[in-house]
Amino acid sequence: MDELERELRDLPAWLEPAAPPDVTAAVRARLAAPPPRSPRRRWRYWLAAALAALLVAALPPGRAALADAVAGLLRFSGVVIDTSATPPPPTGAPSPLPGQRPVALVQAQRQVRFPIRVPARLGVPERVLVADPDGAGAHRVASLLWRGGAVRLDAFDGSLDIAFHKQAAGTDVTFTSVHGDFAIWVGGPHTLAYVDRGGTVRLATARLSAATLIWQDAGVSYRLEGDLTRDEALDIAGSLE
Repeated sequence: MDELERELRDLPAWLEPAAPPDVTAAVRARLAAPPPRSPRRRWRYWLAAALAALLVAALPPGRAALADAVAGLLRFSGVVIDTSATPPPPTGAPSPLPGQRPVALVQAQRQVRFPIRVPARLGVPERVLVADPDGAGAHRVASLLWRGGAVRLDAFDGSLDIAFHKQAAGTDVTFTSVHGDFAIWVGGPHTLAYVDRGGTVRLATARLSAATLIWQDAGVSYRLEGDLTRDEALDIAGSLE
């Protein structure tokens, strides 16, 4: 329970629940407040009650159960993961992201406002793409590709609004960590669509994504996608240079 309690205290940092703003703010404030001076059992009951109000359900014990409880509401690191309903499979060839174009790695670094880091485990990318420029020409997303595009690392400014929408009903969604920081593993194929700067889901970009690891480091959000196991993905993510 000690490890679970630590995780639950950290919930306000990454959870954006689908709840009315007044309820969300009240629960966040309650979670942020210091625990009352009372027996340990009462503290656990209070924490569970606050989360029940947030999640509209009693929270089962254990990390896997915690993932199951919040997955349908999960918004983290510029990505929304929706497990509430099974979407129809994407049809046809997906459209590219807005303004997407190939560039050299050194050019890509000049065209985004965040550092582009390359995983040492994968080496120099075979292809680099930038997408969704603003009025000043700064691109919102940089994508590095390997193995003929079968492995892809998308990087984008973690302070921006939602950039990707995943529909992952029936898919294994679990919590993990990269360098000790919170991360999410989506362990199977799922529908992925791009969310533009105006907050519109670009359905034309929807495609079937492979297993994906999502994390944030130094203000930059990452999604690593490919035919990888969770351990392989974590090893690659941990080798960013």
